[in-house]
Amino acid sequence: MWFTCEKDVLQEAINIVQKAASNKTTFPILEGILITVEKDRVILSATDLDLGIETYVNADIHQVGSVVLNSKILGEFIRKLPNDVITVKKENNDVYITCLKSEFVLVGNNPEEFPKLPVINENTMYEISQDLLRNFIKQTIFAVATDETRPILTGVLFEVRNEVLSFVALDGYRLALKSYEIGNKDNISAVIPGKTLIEISKILEPINEPVKITFTPNHILFNLGDTKIISRLLDGEFINYRQIIPDEYRMKVKVKTNELMESIERASLLAREGKTNLIKFEIKEDKMVITSNSQMGKVYEEVNIELEGEGLKIAFNSKYFLDVLRIIDSEEIYLEFSSNVSPCLVKKVDSKDYIYLVLPVRLVDTV
Repeated sequence: MWFTCEKDVLQEAINIVQKAASNKTTFPILEGILITVEKDRVILSATDLDLGIETYVNADIHQVGSVVLNSKILGEFIRKLPNDVITVKKENNDVYITCLKSEFVLVGNNPEEFPKLPVINENTMYEISQDLLRNFIKQTIFAVATDETRPILTGVLFEVRNEVLSFVALDGYRLALKSYEIGNKDNISAVIPGKTLIEISKILEPINEPVKITFTPNHILFNLGDTKIISRLLDGEFINYRQIIPDEYRMKVKVKTNELMESIERASLLAREGKTNLIKFEIKEDKMVITSNSQMGKVYEEVNIELEGEGLKIAFNSKYFLDVLRIIDSEEIYLEFSSNVSPCLVKKVDSKDYIYLVLPVRLVDTV
């Protein structure tokens, strides 16, 4: 095994596949990166058995072969090398990595022991741009459950129905739904682990290049061209989220997103001190009053609004509101309410492609 390539090219490939390498495992081979040198390219692979990533780089090939090298050590060393051509050469069980006047020798592991990534037939594919997929993940991933007691909620529902792609995440306190007309008539419902989507979002770029997505009963494949990402799907049925989203409302508020966010951020400073993140809304006529208090003091904020319907008093966990206000891509939003103990719906004024639902905190003085 012997090849040469630019340092930046190899480093980028290592950075990509490292996201699937295991950090703590009883199988040391999973802490490694499989490097396979073919006649016309070098393929790098890593997997923790749930998530697998494979990418390839163009290089000057002198000798084919393969080896497994420790991901962390390899990545650190390559990162610290000068920006020049790197030579990687395997002799017996040692791998020599040289760049200008630097040389590093790593003991290689047997590539035959490295688990093979699942082979997926890419016949039926859904296709969206990298930029759109990044936005889908960004606007839903924060609402997945972190509690493992209900594993299905630690993932995001990927649903295609009536030619509309939807990503849905919920954790029992809030729900995020992002939709887009995909033009694909093949309906599907599958739950992708949140961890997988977080790692994919680090690889995706804000470009219109396509991502081709393929499913099997147990796996999903994201094909980015030079890079393929394969993940296990979560077992079980996702909650029927449509039953959770109210069809009607009694009052509707139109408000500027940044103004509301900045006011809640200030109010949340004391709410965090109170260890409950509790903020209160009092909605009346043309303004929303936001208050919070703790042993440290009180905060009073006013935000101008347009109100449709009667006002009300209601309380929320400030974090759940800030999470959505920081990622929603709309200058103005609607807040829809039915009562002070019913969920609030957050929607964009300029689009119907996003819905966020958040449960209120029930208080004696808001009943």
